[in-house]
Amino acid sequence: MAEEVVGRLPEETLLLWKREQALLKAHVVDWDTETWQRDPAFSGLQRVGGLDVSFVKSDGVRACASLVVLSYPDLEVVYEDCCIVSLTAPYLSGFLAFREVPFLVDAVRRLQEKKPSLMPQVLLVDGNGLLHHRGFGVACHLGVLTDLPCIGVAKNLLHVVGLENNILHKEKINLLQAGGDSFPLTGGSGAVLGMALKSHDHSTKPLYVSVGHKISLKAAVRLTHSCCRFRIPEPVRQESMLAACNHPCEDQ
Repeated sequence: MAEEVVGRLPEETLLLWKREQALLKAHVVDWDTETWQRDPAFSGLQRVGGLDVSFVKSDGVRACASLVVLSYPDLEVVYEDCCIVSLTAPYLSGFLAFREVPFLVDAVRRLQEKKPSLMPQVLLVDGNGLLHHRGFGVACHLGVLTDLPCIGVAKNLLHVVGLENNILHKEKINLLQAGGDSFPLTGGSGAVLGMALKSHDHSTKPLYVSVGHKISLKAAVRLTHSCCRFRIPEPVRQESMLAACNHPCEDQ
């Protein structure tokens, strides 16, 4: 997730972004829409995707927008795409999607054009979904624009109203015993915004899983755990490894 460059926005741009978020948020679906999502073994799920935008080392503008598709349940890479892009929009907390999502949508469209048979049935995004200041994080934004089921998988807790990485939160983390254990992340309104998931038996830090689009929180947590060989789910881990190579599109 590329966040280093922080900028100031004209007030009219900020208002436009808030308005667009609100309009797109109305299209978020937070329940299971696919048959495989309701199956205990996810029978029928064959391809999972992972996406992110990561900065090129020592460069605050150029970044790598990467997409990988893995087979499921084997979790073997069947497609990868990494494109060097220039991040022109400034990073502003709560509006990461306007900086990154256009490049991720482009990556999905390239896959649709080149290898439609390898289109993922669900996307895992390094970021948040409904666990967001306005309930519409990057995973929601991407899911709505691509019309694909989408899950937000964050490595760190986003501090929203009612959620803090305080002593009580740390105590709950310590109670997680085995991979797959989780506890709800309840916001100030009383709504469950996501789940803290112990993704691996040997992991000491949880993942923060939230609904992006077209999947329930229960299915999102189960699927994220089933994709974890290590702490980070394989679709996200593999796209991070790809991005580290900094391969431009023309080299793919």
